[in-house]
Amino acid sequence: MVTFTHADTGTSESDWARSGVAALPELPLNASELATMTFIVLAAHPDDETLGAGGFLAQLHAAGAHIRILLCTAGEASHPQSPTTTPEELAAVRLTEFDAAVSGLAPGATWKFLELPDGQLAANADRIAEALRDAIAASGSAAENVAIVAPYRSDGHTDHDTLGATAAEVAAGGGHSLLEYPIWYWLWARPDDESWRSWVRVPLTKPERAAKATAMRAHASQTEPLSPQPGDETLLSGTFLEHFARPWETFVWHPSTAGSNSAKDAERIFDEVHSREDDPWSYTSSWYERRKRALTLAALPEESYESGLELGCSIGTLSEELAKRCRTFLGVDASGTALVEARRRLADYPSAEARHLTMPHEWPEGTFDLVALSETGYYLSPEELTELYGRIQASTRPGGTLILCHWRHPISGWQLDAEAVHSMARTQLRWPTHGLYREKDFVLEVLLAPGGEPGGAPDGAPDGAT
Repeated sequence: MVTFTHADTGTSESDWARSGVAALPELPLNASELATMTFIVLAAHPDDETLGAGGFLAQLHAAGAHIRILLCTAGEASHPQSPTTTPEELAAVRLTEFDAAVSGLAPGATWKFLELPDGQLAANADRIAEALRDAIAASGSAAENVAIVAPYRSDGHTDHDTLGATAAEVAAGGGHSLLEYPIWYWLWARPDDESWRSWVRVPLTKPERAAKATAMRAHASQTEPLSPQPGDETLLSGTFLEHFARPWETFVWHPSTAGSNSAKDAERIFDEVHSREDDPWSYTSSWYERRKRALTLAALPEESYESGLELGCSIGTLSEELAKRCRTFLGVDASGTALVEARRRLADYPSAEARHLTMPHEWPEGTFDLVALSETGYYLSPEELTELYGRIQASTRPGGTLILCHWRHPISGWQLDAEAVHSMARTQLRWPTHGLYREKDFVLEVLLAPGGEPGGAPDGAPDGAT
């Protein structure tokens, strides 16, 4: 359990600025996509909506999205020692401030006050879930067109955590998108915490930033002292507010799972894609793809391998390069159409082949000292990926190399993303990380199976053998 108070100095914004948070990938929804969606925004207290998602609300309004806000409490417990203002008086003030802030950010939004007690949302989770489901039903939108925006479920404040967890439960049950916004996390967490590395950014325009700043000033009971007397001090310090003056906002993004796909769906979908185009992802012509492929090959810790396996080899562009470094090589893919080209590319390598298998239920025999999983893991369900890693663990020789490389942006229609794929590998396999490289668009990681001697030649081969 995180312990902190609003008076703590916490992590400075300059520390966060040096962390690389500004290089997080952007939320992959453009204005035209936003305009077709309904956003149900949850706030535990007046000002949460502005701090965590004020600029995004302004952006949604500009795009023409439908916005409904559920305010759970009036924040009447923010100054429990105030000698000048009762909780009832403070509640009235904060509701007025909330109305002014929301009216400035998203004039077309509607909002409802749930009248729950400040600090006691954990005891009212069922009422919140019911109100949230009612708001979704009233929108009339299809499940995949509804996004819930709520506080981060591990923000460290009991009301925020409860609201985030409740939103996550409703989103998962209904197949809706979920965006979680952190607030107190920026105070108590440190940049070496790994949580934020899987999040996304929403860049803000100057007008959106200005609207957020104006809305924040509307919450004067929190940004200014209630009076000069002890107990009426400013709740949100200037150094804390620096975290929310960034030219972007940050969210934990969970895409809609309505109509989510699995391995068998991938087989059908990719066959259709490859039937329309020979190289649908521009593997051969794109500088991004060629550069990423070169980095992947350079990250391999061994010059040569005895037996290599590529899972999801597609048309074989990476397969061809891996085959050059393996005595024997097997590329597998669910798309029979893509494998026609992969086999052509591997024709010059007598010990290499491409085989039609739908992972993880179908699996090749034998063991391997190199396994490559590139741009494939997120096309599986979480259960299928768990099974896949079990297969990899059983089929990889001691000291063998597992290399993972995945696009960091959410993949529409699928449950997983790059960070989830890599995190599941670390958690399930518990293999040491040999190398890790991240940039805005992809993450590249090398894990080594325990029990071998890194840097040695393949089993049965003299040093330097190829």
